[in-house]
Amino acid sequence: MAREPLARDLWISVCVCLLFVARQCTCFYLPGVAPEAFWKGDQLRVKVNKLTSTKTQLPYSYYSLPYCRPNRIVDSAENLGEVLRGDRIENSPYVFKMREPQLCNVVCRLVLDAKMAQKFKEKIDDEYRVNMILDNLPSVVPIRRPDQVPPVVYLHGFLVGLKGQYPPINEEKYFIHNHLAFVVKYHKDAEIELSRIVGFEVKPFSVKHGYEGEWNENTRLTTCNPHAKKLVTNSESPQEVEDKKEIIFTYDVEFEASDVKWAYRWDTYLLMADDQIHWFSIVNSLMIVFFLSAMVAMIMMRTLYRDISKYNQLESQEEAQEETGWKLVHGDVFRRPSNPDLLCVYVGTGVQFFGMALVTMIFAAFGFLSPANRGGLMTAMLLLWVFMGLFAGYTSARLYKMFNGTEWTKISLKTAFMFPATAFAVFFVLNALIWGEKSSGAVPFETMFSLLFLWFGISFPLVFVGGYLGFRRPVIEDPVKTNKIARQIPQQAWYMNPLCCILIGGILPFGAVFIDLFFILTSIWLHQFYYIFGFLFIVFVILVITCAEITIVLCYFQLGSEDYLWWWRSYLTSGSSALYLFLYTAFYFFTKLEITKPVSGFLYFGYMLLLSYAFFMLTGTIGFYACFWFTRLIYSSVLAWSRLASQANLAEQMDAWGALTFMLSLPLASSTKRLLKYFGWIIHHLRNCEKKEISQKMKEQ
Repeated sequence: MAREPLARDLWISVCVCLLFVARQCTCFYLPGVAPEAFWKGDQLRVKVNKLTSTKTQLPYSYYSLPYCRPNRIVDSAENLGEVLRGDRIENSPYVFKMREPQLCNVVCRLVLDAKMAQKFKEKIDDEYRVNMILDNLPSVVPIRRPDQVPPVVYLHGFLVGLKGQYPPINEEKYFIHNHLAFVVKYHKDAEIELSRIVGFEVKPFSVKHGYEGEWNENTRLTTCNPHAKKLVTNSESPQEVEDKKEIIFTYDVEFEASDVKWAYRWDTYLLMADDQIHWFSIVNSLMIVFFLSAMVAMIMMRTLYRDISKYNQLESQEEAQEETGWKLVHGDVFRRPSNPDLLCVYVGTGVQFFGMALVTMIFAAFGFLSPANRGGLMTAMLLLWVFMGLFAGYTSARLYKMFNGTEWTKISLKTAFMFPATAFAVFFVLNALIWGEKSSGAVPFETMFSLLFLWFGISFPLVFVGGYLGFRRPVIEDPVKTNKIARQIPQQAWYMNPLCCILIGGILPFGAVFIDLFFILTSIWLHQFYYIFGFLFIVFVILVITCAEITIVLCYFQLGSEDYLWWWRSYLTSGSSALYLFLYTAFYFFTKLEITKPVSGFLYFGYMLLLSYAFFMLTGTIGFYACFWFTRLIYSSVLAWSRLASQANLAEQMDAWGALTFMLSLPLASSTKRLLKYFGWIIHHLRNCEKKEISQKMKEQ
């Protein structure tokens, strides 16, 4: 009883410490790029990124629309993660001078034809947004909410245009945002004139510009003229998108001093969502899961302790064998499973995903994977997965040798090919669909070859090196011997049906992650930043604990009902959480997204299917190793007890058996030894008869 308050205090202390670590991890931030300072009048060049839409999920290059172009378009250097994300960063004709405001600057004049007008209309229909970058900061549109907290929220990029009615015409028309009002926020050094950019806001307007006379480079606009104190502040006279319509693109630039330091300039982007909801949801999830974990652990320890104590109180090994329960199947529990090669491959790949996820989240929690480094997170995950192939080969070969396998090259080949080949095939089909839509999200063939090189040039050899090292290790010995003839499994109750147990086992691990899963899906498909990796790391730890505990509990009940086929069930029990994850992504698709194009739907479910498959391998491997450790632990303790019981029985029988054993060890004649063995058999028979008489008398009393 004294252990219960101690255990409760320990759990409370662990929860408080982990929450403190999560808070520190979310506050700690390494920007990832060196700061750049500007003198007054220095040139600031705005770059443009892809056009994005939450309705289609198909990115397009900025210049896929007939926007104003510079004299020469220059692509910025992009890492592997940026290419896979569909980023296309290019220069633009928008050029500022540091701390020098500009009003009504004309970028270019454009006369639409039918094809150009149709392109703009299609992007306006699909609610595409234009993304710009200044000093590595993406542009945001401030939306003021005076009656809410926070009073200002920021949206990524601005809409290409709007669709609506403009009086006196009641017909629905398309209008383009052709005037941009930029606000560049800067933090000035107190001692020198150097300034650093800490904010980049844009307000789009649709304005039908007018001018007098013929158009030339020196023409002044009548709708936007700083000399006449006429500025664009609204879209009362919008610019329509139609064939042969004239569009004049203009912009204003305003510089605003800010107290925000350069190291905290990303807070505007990282704190876009209502973090109070996130905080309370995560804390609530943590407390519930920790409480369930503590309950499962306490029940598990008490039940197992009671069983071992009951077995230890039995008088002899013969009586122990008459009992029912998990000890009864000790001769079959380590029997080789069906299809062991596939199990080894799945476990090895799961270890590969576990290593990748663990290292990625540790680095991200400490701020090394900053959103300022676009594509850095995806690049890091891909490279870590490739290098973790060493551990995948080692694990699969080691387990394969335990199952009496001899061809380690075969199992290494399967490990190196199974998941990568599946993922690459799905990725190739989805990429072909994107290519058919002429989207910038389509991965070029050069990047495809880079991915193949990572697979065959790095991951493939590392898997074989790991397999070679794992197969050279000593074989993992079973704690108990396996019977030659398999024991018949008795008929199970309905609630011990394998399908029922597997489906039940995935609920708790999914419950540990589904809150964070909502924010992750939002960041992926609604184009928001996710940077609360401190919380995510805590959730990952909880996921590991819950997968291990629920698998151990169900494995214990399974062995207690004399069903020893635990190998695959332990993997599928915690791995079934991937089924709930996929069902949740389907629910998210129909309730939170507004995707209408079939290609976009294929992309969503294709990538979510790959994510669920990887999650299945990760959680299944955690449950398998937890059950593997648990079974070896309890049956090795039973073996130790059996040896002690045998020694006690020998000590009790030392009066007759000791003398016989000693005499049989002497160099006597063979006929004499046969006579002694005959007397030993008689003594053993008499002792058994005596035991039966004593037990009969006890029953009568």
